[in-house]
Amino acid sequence: MKWKTTILALSAVLCAAVAFAGHPANLPPAGYDKTRDPAADLKAAVAQAKQENKRILLEVGGEWCIYCRLLNKTIHDDARLTRRLDDSFIVIKVNFSPDVRNETFLSQYPQIQSYPHIFVLDSDGSLLLSHNPDALMNGDTYAPDLILAFLEKWAPKDKA
Repeated sequence: MKWKTTILALSAVLCAAVAFAGHPANLPPAGYDKTRDPAADLKAAVAQAKQENKRILLEVGGEWCIYCRLLNKTIHDDARLTRRLDDSFIVIKVNFSPDVRNETFLSQYPQIQSYPHIFVLDSDGSLLLSHNPDALMNGDTYAPDLILAFLEKWAPKDKA
């Protein structure tokens, strides 16, 4: 009977550790800046994307969002993902939080149901895809191979 108590206690400690590790305070910031002007950022991104033959990835979320921060950490912990992003996309992080919602900017896109949310835009800024990245997960974690496949699918054809 003592071993059951030990196993239960160990399981409780492991579950608590996993939950604590996923707490936003224990993840690096995701780069959502409340002071940014997403319209100005998009204008600059379109000019750069046209010049460099890249697409634009709008990531909508906030520092409050655990899955936004997990997605950011997963991408930046995998050199394949950061290389693919750098080679094929201009990334704009659009803050959405209770105090800065960027509703005017986001009103030009399909409604967002959950965060983070990804919009893929062509180099001219036209919408190609509205995507909930839950499909890029295995359980409660983002899967680098699924993210890479997504990025490769949506990279400009000559950069795929």
